[in-house]
Amino acid sequence: MKRTLIAASIVLVVAFVVTGCTKSGVPSGKYDTFAQCLTDKGVKMYGAYWCPHCKDQKEAFGDSFSKVNYIECATTGSPNVMTQACKDAGIEGYPTWEFADGSRVTGFQEMQTLADKSGCELPADSTNN
Repeated sequence: MKRTLIAASIVLVVAFVVTGCTKSGVPSGKYDTFAQCLTDKGVKMYGAYWCPHCKDQKEAFGDSFSKVNYIECATTGSPNVMTQACKDAGIEGYPTWEFADGSRVTGFQEMQTLADKSGCELPADSTNN
């Protein structure tokens, strides 16, 4: 039994390495250029570490989310206390995407919506995640 579990674990690790997938299932780096474009164009995502929709949004980007300009609104240790930066920005819900023109959308956003609002191009092999 123990050998079977070890073998299964090894197979899973190898599968992730071979396919280049992150734990979210998005191929590693798939949205790097797109995420960097969002940041370069002044797009920001406001969120909270405890927010399930924020988690879903981060997972949609996979490891490329590290290139998104993300502002954490929840205070560590006090999840119901909003940071001053988010209060000053008038954030009322999570996630909130803010664009260079000052417009905002709230809630989980499809990649195509972010592309349309920002003018950033999605990867050619992208499906509407």
